[in-house]
Amino acid sequence: MTSLLDVMPVARPDDQVGCQSPRILSTPRYRRIETGRWNGQEDVAALAYRSPAGQEAVDLAESSGLHLDRWQQLALHHSLAEDDAGRWESFEVCLNVPRQNGKGGYLEARQLAGVLLFGDELVIHTAHEFKTARESFRRLDRIIEGSRSLRRRVKRVIRSHGEEGFEFFSGARILFLARSGGSGRGFSGDLVIMDEAMKLGIEPIGALLPTMSARRNPQLVYGCSAGLGGDSEHLATLRARALAGTEDPDASLSYLEWSIDQHVKECARDDDRRLTCTDHDDLDNVQSWGRANPAMGIRIRPSHIRREMGTMGDLFDRERLGVGDYPAVVEETWKLIPEEDWRALADPGSRPTGRIAFAADINPERTAGSIAVAARREDGRLHTEVIQRREGTGWMVPYLLERVDKWEPCALVIDGAGPAGALIAQLEAVWEKRATEGGGVRPAHHEVVRPTGRDVAQAYGQWRDAVAEDQLRYLPHPALDAAVAGAKERSLGEAKALTRTASSVDISPLVATTLAAWGHMTRAHLEPDAPPNLW
Repeated sequence: MTSLLDVMPVARPDDQVGCQSPRILSTPRYRRIETGRWNGQEDVAALAYRSPAGQEAVDLAESSGLHLDRWQQLALHHSLAEDDAGRWESFEVCLNVPRQNGKGGYLEARQLAGVLLFGDELVIHTAHEFKTARESFRRLDRIIEGSRSLRRRVKRVIRSHGEEGFEFFSGARILFLARSGGSGRGFSGDLVIMDEAMKLGIEPIGALLPTMSARRNPQLVYGCSAGLGGDSEHLATLRARALAGTEDPDASLSYLEWSIDQHVKECARDDDRRLTCTDHDDLDNVQSWGRANPAMGIRIRPSHIRREMGTMGDLFDRERLGVGDYPAVVEETWKLIPEEDWRALADPGSRPTGRIAFAADINPERTAGSIAVAARREDGRLHTEVIQRREGTGWMVPYLLERVDKWEPCALVIDGAGPAGALIAQLEAVWEKRATEGGGVRPAHHEVVRPTGRDVAQAYGQWRDAVAEDQLRYLPHPALDAAVAGAKERSLGEAKALTRTASSVDISPLVATTLAAWGHMTRAHLEPDAPPNLW
């Protein structure tokens, strides 16, 4: 990124400009992974792609004094592509590019577009360390101060140590937090930025996903440089998803990486052990530097890179050429169902018909709850949907009471032996009180169906069968996708059931889904009991 505020040295006009298209690009609608030595040609199709929201973000940045490089514009256009419903195609976006290339410019443009164009009410910008988050705040502060049109939109600048941020007259906020202190945990943002994502484990993401799922149009953006080994657990997972050998790209991820395709141990060498291989990128070649550094010739001079090569040692490969150390991604995800098979069952247009069954579940830590529904579709397939996912549990009883009264479901299923069992007594107390005040008549739908352990196993088995036989469709939901990806099963006699303890994520959205499906399949055909004949 270049702007009126940049103090970076400007390269000579005759310096070679870095490659503006990523070596690895995987988005829901486009994927290209370049291997072998770079031939100096950019991905013209990737650079030509335009999305309406991306163009709006680019135009806003330009009018605010942020003159984005072509690669930054490319990242905005691809990451802000929308589906037919006007939602982001990419729930997750990962920008993996060596330091000092302008990743911050993309993030600044995305944040401003979020609060000023896309209706984001809360943007959370986190970094591994506080000093990085604070520096990001200061950069955006300078950009806003340098733009009269932006200054007029800002109601208040918060400069308190550890609480830096901006509040806009629209009510929107941008907050800057450090992950190392845990200050970002529990927030539910429309846009959450994880800067320094090469220092990000899987557990924080598992805690974050439930907080975002209730937002109207959420997006989770990772900014990083190359992997650091064991510290880059989640980055390795994202990269593996982008590189997966499936026919279609990941349906909810945009991954962009600038790096070289480095030589391997098997590459040909001469008698003096010098590389003679011409199939991979050489570390000391200016063209290789340009492949990994889109800002070369714009803000980064080749002469500066040459000095780095002589002084940085082994760090040069990672910090300047994007050669990362990514921990092996143990194939512990998608154990229940292959990801490709699961994605094929998603149907954003699916609609239920007839009688509906509800189910509720809570994670063991009682930090979040899920409510799901199931019903038949017109084509006879089973429709399932996570209709609500929120942090905490206090919201669940009022929500269930309202929905049960509105829809009069054929079943409300709650596992009394599970974490959600505490909800049953609260629901029963309300219904009993209503019945007493109403003359003792209690509608049939004012009952909780309590499955046995065998029923819970049967619910999981029926759900698995419906998936395998192509008899189920679901509305896409990030928390449900995460649950299906990370869920594990256990033996229960001769049957199988889901296990919370061995699963790598919170599986309550999936548990609620299987119970709702079981409730519908076992109760929808039953006629509700008639009220007693009081005459």
